[in-house]
Amino acid sequence: MVPYFSIVISVFNKEDFIYNTINSVINQTYSDFELIIVNDGSSDSSEDIIKSFSDSRIRYIHQENQGAGSTRNNGIKLAKSNLIALLDGDDVWLPNYLESIFNAIKAFPNEHIYTTAIAHNYPKKIVPVTYNFSIDGGVSIKNYLKESLKHTILTSSSIVFKKSVLETTGLFDTSIKSGQDTDLWIRIGMHYPIVFVNQVLVHYTYSDSSLSNSTFNLKAKPKFDKYYLEEEKNKDLKKFIDKNRFSLAILSRLTGDKKSFEFYRSHLNVTNLKLSQRLLIDCPSWLLKLLLKVKTLKGKKVYYRPLNETKSS
Repeated sequence: MVPYFSIVISVFNKEDFIYNTINSVINQTYSDFELIIVNDGSSDSSEDIIKSFSDSRIRYIHQENQGAGSTRNNGIKLAKSNLIALLDGDDVWLPNYLESIFNAIKAFPNEHIYTTAIAHNYPKKIVPVTYNFSIDGGVSIKNYLKESLKHTILTSSSIVFKKSVLETTGLFDTSIKSGQDTDLWIRIGMHYPIVFVNQVLVHYTYSDSSLSNSTFNLKAKPKFDKYYLEEEKNKDLKKFIDKNRFSLAILSRLTGDKKSFEFYRSHLNVTNLKLSQRLLIDCPSWLLKLLLKVKTLKGKKVYYRPLNETKSS
């Protein structure tokens, strides 16, 4: 019998988190699903923890390390259901996540993409994400490109989609080593509206990687060059990508990557930025670092990351 949902968890060295992740799925109030866990060559005890679960709905696959995009793609290809739910190996669903998505699908059966609000799970606190709109407990249709300017409304732990969507958008682009999420969400947003459940039902584990790690990943970030022609015709797409270009340009400046900074800056229309962002992007790097340090000391969140931050596999 075909399960209603196929859940795909990608795992790479998540021994500190994977038990809680799997447990959050097993304890869902809605139980008609299969759980496909793809271990991307973990070198820690992730496999032992995964194998400690004896639930018949679990299908476990171990592969040599291929990266997050390939891992998710491989899990998706194995799915029996037309409804795919993604979940990262360090995040958790609240118990009524699947039930809420199920109800949203029944309310909007002709749509293709479903998601919920999330909260960032920091080491000492859980903080609901601030979106362009208020979290009111309802269900509504959103335009991904317009509504993700403050924070993305799609993540790799909160999206559920019909498998047929991939015939239009394609799978995760494995040529992009970091930021595959952003790339796929753009393709989805160009073709499909998003059914958004206005409740926090996912806790997304957030870790601040150091600038040195970010430097390593920067060269692997999306260049967005495949969207140049579409940007000319779609102002929402142009504005969304420019927000990401701004984030990547600032990160380039902070890490001394002049070539990357010039690339992102040259393709960015500053009219799509706020005045404060326009000032930041063209100020000297020493002043930029000073301004960010002052804001951090005042307890203000300084935002220079891409709108969607892929978790590495």
